[in-house]
Amino acid sequence: MINVLNIVGARPNFMKIAPVFREMKARPLEFEPMLVHTGQHYDEKMSDTFFDDLDIPRPDVDLGVGSASHAVQTAKIMLAFEPVVSEHKPDWVVVVGDVNSTIACALVCSKLGIKVAHVEAGLRSYDRSMPEEINRVLTDSISDLLLTPSIDGNENLAKEGIPESRIKLVGNVMIDSLMRNLEIAKRSEIRRELKLDGDYAVMTLHRPSNVDERSTLEPLLEVLIEISERIPIVFPAHPRTASKIEEFDFGERIQASGILLTEPLGYLDFLNVMSGSKFVLTDSGGLQEETTALSIPCLTLRENTERPITIEVGTNRLVGVDPLAVRNAALEILDGGFDVSNAKVPPLWDGRTAVRICDALAAAS
Repeated sequence: MINVLNIVGARPNFMKIAPVFREMKARPLEFEPMLVHTGQHYDEKMSDTFFDDLDIPRPDVDLGVGSASHAVQTAKIMLAFEPVVSEHKPDWVVVVGDVNSTIACALVCSKLGIKVAHVEAGLRSYDRSMPEEINRVLTDSISDLLLTPSIDGNENLAKEGIPESRIKLVGNVMIDSLMRNLEIAKRSEIRRELKLDGDYAVMTLHRPSNVDERSTLEPLLEVLIEISERIPIVFPAHPRTASKIEEFDFGERIQASGILLTEPLGYLDFLNVMSGSKFVLTDSGGLQEETTALSIPCLTLRENTERPITIEVGTNRLVGVDPLAVRNAALEILDGGFDVSNAKVPPLWDGRTAVRICDALAAAS
């Protein structure tokens, strides 16, 4: 029996861990899984509803660390997680993605000699100014099993000198959640509630580099307001972004535009809205992947991406935050350009990644 602690902390983690936890539960003779929530995202709309939407149980352990600076939050997670590891003595700890919970729990295990499996390993933006890039690189360097979503992840890890024996291409576990829940999400009434009758776009924006400074956020919102004259834009606002919109007094300008500002949506509601959109504007990593799987044009509001496979297959474009570039890319889509109908889904993005993850853990135990 393989005793596994599965770690979640921030919103993207839930979609990644849910299929893995469910597969472990389906193999009771092999796995004894537990779910540990660090509490990195502590807002109910950013966390709690995901347990219901993704049909996974409430966590066995909730560390409840809450929000703080990167250093303080990482330290608080480590201090709270170490006693949990000491008490339960797991054979493996599974961490996912690139948030502070990922590196904090991996560090604790590395010091205690507990094996770590990193789901979504090997992704690189090669931009060390991004906290997530630091988390990715460090987590990969101390993990025992590196479970990659696409072949570029294997290549990146090989360049960093990580032995091939520690690397396993398993596919994209986010797509497991997407495929399992797409039909369920169609039952959502959110489009009716938001009065989305015709074409619309969806936008998410949360990265500090995009929202924290007025000089960046204001021109970006101005061009989005211009785009919304052609097509409504549904904008579920991350709490960080919502607070900046209020701080910079942008609310009235948005309200008078074709941008529909909402609170954060649950996973199923958001999946319902996103899957029906004409295109997506985002600075998220996961949305670049989900739009690729659904053949929806994606405009990424960043200068780089750790998911270049989405650009290679043709569904995603890096447009940065230059207003003219954003405007031109959106208008190209609205005028019939940026055809993604022939884009191919990357290998192993097939809804069975969790099976391969559990097989790899069993083989390495």
